[in-house]
Amino acid sequence: MEAELQTDIVVRPVRDVDAEALGRVHATCWHETYDHLISKAALEAVSPRRLAELWTHWAAQGPEFRMSAALAGGDIVGFVGSGPARDKDAPAIRELYFIYLLDAWHGTGIGQRLFDAAIDEGESVYLWVADDNPRAHRFYERNGFTLDGATHTEPFLGETLTEVRFVR
Repeated sequence: MEAELQTDIVVRPVRDVDAEALGRVHATCWHETYDHLISKAALEAVSPRRLAELWTHWAAQGPEFRMSAALAGGDIVGFVGSGPARDKDAPAIRELYFIYLLDAWHGTGIGQRLFDAAIDEGESVYLWVADDNPRAHRFYERNGFTLDGATHTEPFLGETLTEVRFVR
């Protein structure tokens, strides 16, 4: 599918019925994002079905959680989630948990629309992102984030991923 910015791009809250499609897109995004950081074997073990189960849980969270999906031509192409801070030393009360967009849709403005659906303009927020993800770093910097010097190693698919913290 050739990604062209279409007029039928919709960003809306996640619904229960989205879980299966979100699981598939989530698995694909992990392959596209982490193939240079995580072994192929670990990525091959990613189960779209298991991710769909997680989405069923996430979709049922309360109003303090903002989970949105981006649809192009009716198909989910990305998603975002934010909610209450999870870290004991959190530099803000809100955390951007994740934002993923299929590679084919990078550079179309959909990522920004997803971000805006999860985070209010000027809202104080923080996030963790893979240290070796320069595209994401540039995106967050354009949105007013700066590195605060915190890093941690996160278990990811049975391996480890070094993450850095951005704060706004």
